[in-house]
Amino acid sequence: MLKATLRSFVAHKGRLLLSALAVVLSVAFVAGSLIFSDTVTRTFDRLFASTSADVTVEPVDDLHASVPTGAVQTLPAALADRVARVDGVASAHADVGVDNVTVVDGDNESVGPTTGARTVAADWYVTERSPVELTSGQAPHGAGEALLDADTAGRKGVEIGDTLTVMAQPGSFEVRVVGIATFRTTNPGTALVFLDPEVAARQLLGSADRATGISVDAAEGVTDAEVKRRVAAAVGPGPYTVKTADEQAESAAESLGGFLDVIKYVMLGFAGIAVLVGVFLIVNTFSMLIAQRTRELGLLRALGADRRQVRRSVLTEAVLLGLVGSTLGLAAGIGLAAGLIRLMSAFGMNLKTTEMVVGWATPVSAYVVGVGVTFVAAYLPARRAAAVSPMAALADADVAGVGRPLKVRAVVGAVVGALGVAALAGCAAASETASAASLLGLGIVLTLVATVVAGPLLVRPVIRVLGAAFPALFGPVGRMSQRNALRNPRRTGATAAALMVGLALVGGMSVASASMAKSFDQQIDKTLGADFVIQSANFIPFPQEVTDRVHATDGVGVVVRQRFAPVAVRLPDGERVETTAAGYGEGVDEVAHVTYAQGGSAAALADGAIGMDVDFARNHGVRIGSVLPVEFPGGRTVSLRAGAFTDQDAAEGFGVRGGLFLGIGTVEEYVPGGQDSVLYVNAGPGTGADELRPRLERALEPFPQVQVRDQADYKELVHDQIAVLLYLVYALLGLAIVIAVLGVVNTLALSVVERTREIGLLRAIGLARRQLRRMIRLESVVIAVFGAVLGLVLGLVWGVCTQQVLALQGMRALAIPWGTIVAVVVGSAVVGVVAALLPALRASRMNVLAAIAHE
Repeated sequence: MLKATLRSFVAHKGRLLLSALAVVLSVAFVAGSLIFSDTVTRTFDRLFASTSADVTVEPVDDLHASVPTGAVQTLPAALADRVARVDGVASAHADVGVDNVTVVDGDNESVGPTTGARTVAADWYVTERSPVELTSGQAPHGAGEALLDADTAGRKGVEIGDTLTVMAQPGSFEVRVVGIATFRTTNPGTALVFLDPEVAARQLLGSADRATGISVDAAEGVTDAEVKRRVAAAVGPGPYTVKTADEQAESAAESLGGFLDVIKYVMLGFAGIAVLVGVFLIVNTFSMLIAQRTRELGLLRALGADRRQVRRSVLTEAVLLGLVGSTLGLAAGIGLAAGLIRLMSAFGMNLKTTEMVVGWATPVSAYVVGVGVTFVAAYLPARRAAAVSPMAALADADVAGVGRPLKVRAVVGAVVGALGVAALAGCAAASETASAASLLGLGIVLTLVATVVAGPLLVRPVIRVLGAAFPALFGPVGRMSQRNALRNPRRTGATAAALMVGLALVGGMSVASASMAKSFDQQIDKTLGADFVIQSANFIPFPQEVTDRVHATDGVGVVVRQRFAPVAVRLPDGERVETTAAGYGEGVDEVAHVTYAQGGSAAALADGAIGMDVDFARNHGVRIGSVLPVEFPGGRTVSLRAGAFTDQDAAEGFGVRGGLFLGIGTVEEYVPGGQDSVLYVNAGPGTGADELRPRLERALEPFPQVQVRDQADYKELVHDQIAVLLYLVYALLGLAIVIAVLGVVNTLALSVVERTREIGLLRAIGLARRQLRRMIRLESVVIAVFGAVLGLVLGLVWGVCTQQVLALQGMRALAIPWGTIVAVVVGSAVVGVVAALLPALRASRMNVLAAIAHE
């Protein structure tokens, strides 16, 4: 039996190749994501382990802002002297390192990374643990000199002797590049600027008495843990954290973990789509192969093979297919990981393919996914093959279930579909975001399963409508193509399902993203009253010089500053909420249209007052006049009185939890060293907005990190950010389409083999080769469009329900991108034509007499 199985597998290797490609793609993404993330993790673990001091002392980072504040947590530099006197400490150094700077060259072009990584300015302090070493020039001495890392210098064309401008929180200053430092280990993608230790604190922190941390070297024979204990006792219970090298490396790795998780989950998402779509392809392939081998399987049964052996034979073929696909997929995954590593190098993160990590979990996962997918996908066709009786198989009375009633599918599909619809209806009616999102996920899964199960029931009514014009447009050829698609509803449904899944995702995400964009547009129109908004990317704070230049620009009227501050609020119901509050200057009502449920801007922005969203206040028992303890970074605490409640639709969705806001004076007092993140500017009397804009742009030319935007620009910025999500969805669609095309090609190719004699007879009675190719192309088109219609209908339902969840977060507008939907339908027809090219060509080249004689 094993020999027969192997012989059958080899005989059908060409037909199984396309199915193997689906396995290869899914395994490649799984293996590639694991290899890449393991490589990055191992590389950075070595970096952090080799560059962390034995013990570090840092300010307590107790609150985390969802947006940058520009403030730098510091500690007294003199603390290093106290630490140095601790028994067991060999040396202690007060470190200065900040990432809230912008560095520009002589042409006012930023020399920082364009990938979202920060530019770091630090003091030049060389130890054996330094991540860089001086490779050309000299070390900086005194004010006005600096080192630049070699990667940044090479990428931006900076040479020794060039002048750079460093924009830091205390103020901007110029430096001359006197040396180049090269990374000893991995360059994490940041730009590094080093200053003389004597002046770094003054120029970067505003005071020579402050530091951002203390690096401690343990004396020989003293463990890091023991030094940590002694240092912690010496610095006392102040707002400091003391960590060993291992703890520091672990903390740094955790901060990197979020970045790695994004890449890993994106790639695993691609793998999931490949697996899901590939299952349909493999099920269809094995179903058709078994249908074509009915007589062969009947002979095996007649010669003594029992049902278990037949089933085992088919599953063995599936396992062989999985092993081959997994092996090829693992190799492709290694290549994919290498490509990602090179791509990261292009963005400034210098990883090495020679240090690629292939852990034991990677091949295990690859083979579990590959073999598991093919085994599961082939199980039902294997059971169906084993269920055919020998006499019926020899007589060709039953061909793999063709013609069997679809009653079971109808019942299962109806029950699962009803549950899915109920879940989606519950999602639309829910008032809590968490429960609505859970019901949405459940509804999506159930309706997808129901559509897949009941898909064959929809084939005849839908394809009759989609192909209704074929007879009139293409005559008998059009009629035959429509009937061919209707001949086996199970096969047509399974083939179309692969395309349906991808298009359902695209339809749902397109509706959600279009609704988000429309909601943001409406909210901007509704609330933004300023002529211009001045800010940098991702609300990165900017230095005071920007604010001063805006105020000094001719024609400027009202300027309202905005800063952010991480806070923890103790509410009357006992809950402690950590969130980010916004601080505003006077004149908010002139640059924004704010609806107040109680109070007003004057009451909320006064000293000792705070405002918030009315729903948040109601849910937590806050009333006007309630006194709330508010914690700021560094342990600073103040009691603020609730002065105003706003009633903005976007309080929870477009901002941060609670919609907390207060006067900028309070933020400046309790978050010292912060920077403005946004300026709202109105033109003054007698000056038009179109006159003011070029003046502002000229005034801010030395600050390339900030942009002047009006409402239209602001909307475009939001749309661009949403588009990033859409690009990911379109990439998933592309992968799904590739596999779906493979599925259609496979189905048509096997269908051509199955209908060899029929094709020969059609050719014998006068069907031209051109007409035959057209018939197969039309069959492919109607199957592809059928899948597109199902997918888009399903996606639209998902998208509308997703918008209902977003509405709970303030995004109440619903938008359906009809242009995208029409393009998808047209594209599906093109996919059908492309998928049919090779099968149609093969069919048209058949020898007529050989085809008629075929059995």
